[in-house]
Amino acid sequence: MEQMKPEVDVFRRRLLAAGAGGAAAGLAGWSPASLAQAAGAKPLPPFAAFKDASRVIVHSASGIETRRDAFGTSGITDTDILFARNNLAAPGDSITANPDAWELEIDGVSNPRKLSVGDLKRMGIASVSMVLQCSGNGRGFFGHKASGSQWKVGAAGNTLWSGVPVKAVVAELGGVREGMRYMTSTGGETIPPGIDPKKVMVERSVPWTAMEEAILAWELNGKPIPLAHGGPLRVIIPGYYGVNNVKYVKRVAFTPEQTMANIQASGYRVRPVGVKGAPAQPSMWEMNLKSFITDPVGGGQPLRAGLAQVHGVAFSGGSPVNAVEVSLDGGKTWQAARFFGPNLGRYAWRNFVLPVRFAPGAHVITSRAIADDGEMQPELRIENERGYAHNGWRDHAVKVTVA
Repeated sequence: MEQMKPEVDVFRRRLLAAGAGGAAAGLAGWSPASLAQAAGAKPLPPFAAFKDASRVIVHSASGIETRRDAFGTSGITDTDILFARNNLAAPGDSITANPDAWELEIDGVSNPRKLSVGDLKRMGIASVSMVLQCSGNGRGFFGHKASGSQWKVGAAGNTLWSGVPVKAVVAELGGVREGMRYMTSTGGETIPPGIDPKKVMVERSVPWTAMEEAILAWELNGKPIPLAHGGPLRVIIPGYYGVNNVKYVKRVAFTPEQTMANIQASGYRVRPVGVKGAPAQPSMWEMNLKSFITDPVGGGQPLRAGLAQVHGVAFSGGSPVNAVEVSLDGGKTWQAARFFGPNLGRYAWRNFVLPVRFAPGAHVITSRAIADDGEMQPELRIENERGYAHNGWRDHAVKVTVA
């Protein structure tokens, strides 16, 4: 197939152009409760009953967030605290009882066919560490109370996936047919009777060139993918927001146009507040540059004056993170942090640390990441209807008291 240039990510350009020209300044949305919500306020939903309730925040039956103080410093986010978000009710857990029997349809290639997970395991193997992040991570900081789970920082995690490269499967099936511009993945959720499938189905299209690094994964953090995270088979596209990493995937097709399912045509579209979603608007594809502090987190208990370690994470779906700066005074002055731990690849997050000596008083701690291409994480969010892609460092700050 003749090579085509990947479609321009208009949203990424708009974010870069906007810089600090976005929303209201200040620590909007910050409160001790937002950083340390009482565990058990809502029960864990059945599909995620294995989660550690003391280290997550349950927003709803379909939304669970990792507590900021639960991330730790090892680099990989444990499955029992990893955030979970479903756009449609998960299928029954029987589909994970015999994962190798799950079938996937591949279309838009020279030799379309159905393949079981067992078949896929004979075609190749790869592992990738990447940040899995909900498009609305940070929505809870927006002033207009955008609909959806009011995530702060915990709708993200650094994860390790294993499966077969999509490009290996495509090569085995004779390559992508001429004229295809998108890779369209369809989830295996059950559509409620009497509803137009296009209104609720989870089907997402991304530029077809994303297949170069995508995998069809059957393993998460060294174990079979649980139902809560898309098992028995999930499309994994490094650097892309979570909604594009379709769970329980039953079909991957290379298509000339984007799907007209609502989740693509009008959902996950970036638009001004009060405007409805439409196909011409930027789609939530590649993640932007971001960092946030994971320790200390405040929460009411004063810190002891003297030597301390400020920890955080930094990541990007575009140009890799090159450096991180930390401020202890709400962005007035900055100090260079250092990375520690293994570098797990360009799509994984980097743990960073800054040793400090805290003086008594109040401190506002925040961080900003700098990418290889010189881009710097902006100060302010970009206002939009659904509260997507928040990477402003000011809202993500934490306030601590030192005694």
